Amino acid sequence: MKLSIAEYRDKLAGCWLGKNVGGTLGAPFECKRGIFDVTFYTQDLKGEPVPNDDLDLQLVWLNAIEKHGRSVDARILGEYWLSYVTPNWCEYGAGKNNMRAGLVPPLAGHVHNVFRDSCGAFIRSEIWACLAPGHPEIAVQYAYEDAIVDHSGEGVYAEVFCAAVESAAFVESDVYKLIDIGLSYIPADCGIAKGIHTALDAYRSGLSWQEARSRVLHAVPGSFGIIGMTAEELAADDIPIGEMGYDAPSNIGLTIVAWLYGENDFGNTVCIATNCGEDTDCTAATVGSILGIIHGAKGLPAKWTEPIGDSIKTLCINLGDQGLRVPKTVTELTNRIMKLAPSFLGSDLCDTLCDEPGYVIEMREPEQLSHRPERINSWIDRSFFDHLALAPFTVKYDFVIFSSYLDYGAEPFIREDQPITLKLKLENKLYMQQYLQLNWHMPDEWDISPSRKSAIPLEQYHANVGTATVNFTITPRQLKQSRYDLILEVIAEGRPTKGLIPIVLIHSSL
Repeated sequence: MKLSIAEYRDKLAGCWLGKNVGGTLGAPFECKRGIFDVTFYTQDLKGEPVPNDDLDLQLVWLNAIEKHGRSVDARILGEYWLSYVTPNWCEYGAGKNNMRAGLVPPLAGHVHNVFRDSCGAFIRSEIWACLAPGHPEIAVQYAYEDAIVDHSGEGVYAEVFCAAVESAAFVESDVYKLIDIGLSYIPADCGIAKGIHTALDAYRSGLSWQEARSRVLHAVPGSFGIIGMTAEELAADDIPIGEMGYDAPSNIGLTIVAWLYGENDFGNTVCIATNCGEDTDCTAATVGSILGIIHGAKGLPAKWTEPIGDSIKTLCINLGDQGLRVPKTVTELTNRIMKLAPSFLGSDLCDTLCDEPGYVIEMREPEQLSHRPERINSWIDRSFFDHLALAPFTVKYDFVIFSSYLDYGAEPFIREDQPITLKLKLENKLYMQQYLQLNWHMPDEWDISPSRKSAIPLEQYHANVGTATVNFTITPRQLKQSRYDLILEVIAEGRPTKGLIPIVLIHSSL
């Protein structure tokens, strides 16, 4: 299927307008548990939306992509996060704290992060869908890189699901098909999937949306809504309280409740999302963006868009230091994404020499949108689930002629005289064999097996992708520092490529 530049512009603008509407409507009810009766905005808006981290975090990503293009990854996003994202609450702060300690994603999103399963990642999924319209297989790759900066587990699955749905919504409009597409990219037994299936079962059983809300909050209990409740209200409430930070499954479930029971009516949908309570600015904004993509800006009711206008208001961005160009309007944001699309998608998917004005994007057919493994050689199929399985302990580093995967196996803590094992997998990018030399740079007192220096042949199978794997056992000695920075140097024999893999280990007494 082909997407013209005019259709692309309309759906992009619809996405961000829908995001702004839902975020503005839901903001006053965030962190509140209950069933509400909202039918329209409750603020005096004066023609502008309210600031919302759901949108402005993605403006930081926009700047990263404008500089780094499709090579943007979790480490680049992490550096932008540290520089330009101001909040230190919950998972945002945990991710920052880990990165300041030297831990890179996905370790940064997991270690000592009680909120790793919360909502802060799925709220920033739209930019990846908008840059890969009709290509959920691309959108989910970047959604993963985004999410692991400050989440793992359910927090990652939530953003992957949303990115897949939103990308597919440029092609498909059927709610059930879109939900199935999103589900195909996440584990069938995860909490996000359970919350979604609970919402689907309630709707198909003829229950009211209020009953569906209750079913979801019982099936995957969260705790987001109790933040705004008194002790007396908690005692009188019949909804269970989940573990602190385990909030993405219930809130994704409530997003699906709103989408189903809204029955394609934009206003009704964002109101149900808000009326379900919990993380209302996130649920209403997410479902608003989905319907905005499906209907386009032209299909959104003026009743909802005119009161907030075209402007963007920020809340969580560091505007005091240089380095960011923050779009001031939805129109500017839309235009900047449109400028990125040709280079981000590449010439195979974006035809800039077509007969139509501007360019045309080649999208997948509806039946091709769900997850499918990719055959990379005669022996190996590669699945997105292989990518998901890297988190939370495997860090990928890409170099010109090989890729490396360093698996910590556990959280990166060390204790004196207690060995740890690091697993290194190397993947050949060339259609010819290589010899790689491995050199470890670490404290002289430490022991390592097999040795500090070794050579490893990197095979190349017929028709692409050879691999080699080696396990290193490291025994720390004479620990006197809280943090140790190691370097694994990988040299390709007879070639100028040299890969440096940084490893940070934290001396822990726990």
